[in-house]
Amino acid sequence: MVAYPNPDGLEIHFTQLDGNNDLGDLWEAAREAGVKPGTIRVWMTRGKIEPVLDGEAGQYFHLPTIRAAAAGGAKHTPPDPAANSRGPHAHAA
Repeated sequence: MVAYPNPDGLEIHFTQLDGNNDLGDLWEAAREAGVKPGTIRVWMTRGKIEPVLDGEAGQYFHLPTIRAAAAGGAKHTPPDPAANSRGPHAHAA
């Protein structure tokens, strides 16, 4: 479960049709949050946010959701704090 979920896909679609461009790429998301692009990637890995679109053209994010995640600060605690880009922490048996 993502800590800051995106709105429903239809809601995003209809706001796009109304001319509201709330989608942005990795760099725009980082600018909106006031962080580096690597931080956005870390948030994704730790389950704080998820991209709206993830494909060959790149990742696109719902910018109001990114702003909410940035305003939330570091209060989100991932299920495994030692997890990183290589996957979950391997516990010694």
